[in-house]
Amino acid sequence: MASRLLRGVGALAAQALRAHGPRGVAATRSMASGGGVPTDEEQATGLEREIMIAAQRGLDPYNMLPPKAASGTKEDPNLVPSVSNKRIVGCICEEDNCTVIWFWLHQGESQRCPNCGTHYKLVPYQMVH
Repeated sequence: MASRLLRGVGALAAQALRAHGPRGVAATRSMASGGGVPTDEEQATGLEREIMIAAQRGLDPYNMLPPKAASGTKEDPNLVPSVSNKRIVGCICEEDNCTVIWFWLHQGESQRCPNCGTHYKLVPYQMVH
């Protein structure tokens, strides 16, 4: 029984020595560079890190953000990126409408929505690899 007690005390002493270091100064362990909780930038890796760096530069490498809305006129159409020469587009003609009007958009001149008349134009888009 006494040996078990001494082993427990020895383990606690060894743990305290590791925590405080050989000179008795408390050693701090932290993942963050300045101590404390690491930020998202310090902790991100891989694809998440690439996206965060691109977002800081104002880029959208994987086309994740919603498209910038234009006025939808013939002079200023809504630009629709596509990797091919045609793409299917859905238009919600009124803000509170629950139906979507689908139509094919072909490369070239801007085209109108058959229901509301909003103009759309297909623009080429190069995928990031």
